[in-house]
Amino acid sequence: MIQDTSKDTIQCTYKRGLVEQQAPTPHSNFKFVPFKKIYNDALDAIGHTPMIRLNKIPKEYGLKCEVLVKCEFVNVAGSIKDRIGVRMIVDAEKQGRLGPGKSIVEATSGNTGVGLALACAVKGYPLYITMPEKMSQEKQDVLTGLGAKVIRTPTEAAWYEPESLIQVAKRMAAENPDIILLDQYSNPSNPLAHYEGTAEEILWACDDKLDAIVMSTGTGGTVTGVGRKIHERVPGCQVIAVDPYGSDLAMPPEINKTDIKSYKVEGIGYDFIPKALDRTEVDCWIKSNDKDSLTMARKLMAEEGLLCGGSSGANVWGALEWAKSQNFTEQQRIVIILPDNIRNYMTKHLNKTWMIENRLISYDELKESDHPLAGKPLSELNLPEIPLLNVETTTIGECLDYLRTYPAVPLQKDGKLLSVVFQKKLLVGIIDKKLNNRDLAKKVQSKDFVVVPNRLDQNQLERIVERHEVVFIEDGEKLRYATPLELLQIF
Repeated sequence: MIQDTSKDTIQCTYKRGLVEQQAPTPHSNFKFVPFKKIYNDALDAIGHTPMIRLNKIPKEYGLKCEVLVKCEFVNVAGSIKDRIGVRMIVDAEKQGRLGPGKSIVEATSGNTGVGLALACAVKGYPLYITMPEKMSQEKQDVLTGLGAKVIRTPTEAAWYEPESLIQVAKRMAAENPDIILLDQYSNPSNPLAHYEGTAEEILWACDDKLDAIVMSTGTGGTVTGVGRKIHERVPGCQVIAVDPYGSDLAMPPEINKTDIKSYKVEGIGYDFIPKALDRTEVDCWIKSNDKDSLTMARKLMAEEGLLCGGSSGANVWGALEWAKSQNFTEQQRIVIILPDNIRNYMTKHLNKTWMIENRLISYDELKESDHPLAGKPLSELNLPEIPLLNVETTTIGECLDYLRTYPAVPLQKDGKLLSVVFQKKLLVGIIDKKLNNRDLAKKVQSKDFVVVPNRLDQNQLERIVERHEVVFIEDGEKLRYATPLELLQIF
């Protein structure tokens, strides 16, 4: 289900080309200042991120034009979302919505939450964050370190479903008048932070000379705010938006058609159209995939020394693929926004084994000639089979019985492995969510599990097993499993 909620209300009377905008308008009399010598606090230091030239990677793509990256990953709390975190809070205070005795709730993929948590830590507001389970543990740890309370929601829940991060946040705000939902998806302060901040910094660094700017889309605030200002000041500049396969943001809608239902890159793409996204500001859309995006993120680290996240990889890959068709000359310039830093992904794409587990790098990369198990087939291990239970009918009580024999509970739909109930998550569900034996197991299911082919050798399997409670092995129509215990029995 796709709903274009951007049509529901008019956020701002802004019209491109009008010198005097109609009132009321949320635009402020903001004056851009490049940098200060001393900042008053952490919030005052947000922004002012460097523009850096890419040198090696564009040459590998055969590009002649200059390629610059706007390094938002060096913001105080690590991402471009720091800008909207402080802006939404400051504007809410000015509007009288936020003040002493109030708390904040926000639905976020993590980065906006971290930006808000930073601002709340400085300003003293309690903060609740709803965040999908697929988001990295590193994000949750930073959020809780800044004092926020994190509520995890099912990754597979559509935005309109009661258990989704958006609906949980809305419900919390509706049930308690002292909890304010800032709602980055519709809040005008989101694009305004980029219109008056990010875009001005880009134009200042480039002396208003750029031919294309490339950024990814999530809430749409960046592409709307930056796109508007760039189109206003440099009308000939093309605004390019990157959207992952599995998301519905790109236009025309036909280019979103795919069999991909989910993706690993965090913080970009959605299954609905946020109000903050003005797609008329986008001149061209590029669809991205996990392999190209995360491989490029690793390449940016290894070859350009840029410690950025997966969406940065998506943006650079999309920009370079698009640029190859443009025949840009040495006199032309592309700017690419790098949204967040590697801190959030230390256990994800930065880890080569994680890339291999997710079939983004070949299993051959795990082979070690001097490993004691190198070359030994998995068949020698006689790994145990594990039966699959029905995802629609299996209960918590049945899982508890099942776990007396097996290390995890694989759930199937139409005969195919769909999800897994792990011991740790089941325990959290019983303790924190007050689940009982009659509740369905899918309330604590996880789609973050590892399945490997039986063609691997014992060396390769061992390197994967050492990172997980359990690893599943495809053996024809049978499903087997391995834990560290199965491998320890060799010795």
